[in-house]
Amino acid sequence: MSTAPAAADLARWRPRVAETRPAIDPERVEAAAAEFLDALGLPLGSESMLETPGRMARAYTELLTVPEFDLTTFPNDEEYDELVLVENIPVHSLCEHHMLPFVGVAHVGYLPGQRIVGLSKFARLVEFHARRAQTQERLTQEIAHHFRRRLEPRGVGVVIEAAHSCMSIRGARVPAARTVTSALLGRLRDDPASRAEFLSLARPSREVR
Repeated sequence: MSTAPAAADLARWRPRVAETRPAIDPERVEAAAAEFLDALGLPLGSESMLETPGRMARAYTELLTVPEFDLTTFPNDEEYDELVLVENIPVHSLCEHHMLPFVGVAHVGYLPGQRIVGLSKFARLVEFHARRAQTQERLTQEIAHHFRRRLEPRGVGVVIEAAHSCMSIRGARVPAARTVTSALLGRLRDDPASRAEFLSLARPSREVR
């Protein structure tokens, strides 16, 4: 009798992760960028800025285009039950209030259950959720809940530390400030020892680049 995994099991544990929002319209984005810059009184007819609306449109399109990927998981044959943590995953996202970037790192960990996940998928999942306009708080929660929903671990923890340009170059203008957010689920939230272990290992760094 074959012991190969059923197709339904493979589909469940190796799903294609993709965004479902409407496609970006490049021509409308560029036209809107030109109108926006013109309304600011910038010299769009100059040689230096003649192609700026197109560059601006392509830049925001890149920042908001969500990459698809396969969230590949594997059986936890060794019954590994200790914390798995990947630190310093780059985060580049946009503040939905000002459409200015916030940049930092994410620390993502979990307590395995029946499945383990390929290590590269930590970074893929972070990038998938970072490529949109949002708050850092929501980004942190969405990564954690997506991880729990797809992997069914015993616990999930996410810490993000980031510098927000909407705070550093305008408004309060505090370039040294950084924001730290966390989301803990399952045993990493409910069990004091597991929670303490995760938070001690996922300590925010002294500097966010």
